[in-house]
Amino acid sequence: MSMGPRWQKSSYCMNASDCVELARLRPDTIGIRDSKQAADDGPILAFSAPVLESLITRIKRGALDNG
Repeated sequence: MSMGPRWQKSSYCMNASDCVELARLRPDTIGIRDSKQAADDGPILAFSAPVLESLITRIKRGALDNG
């Protein structure tokens, strides 16, 4: 039997149902999903590790803020 990805919630999650979850989908791909939609087979964003690292860096720097 094949096991699916092992999803992990963000350490910043305050409410168990309002979280971001990450999982390694393949050796070179990391998935991100909204935990509210996890049971419904909701959408998953898939990134390579370098692209995800770049995205997180830009978010932390505020490069994507609209203000």
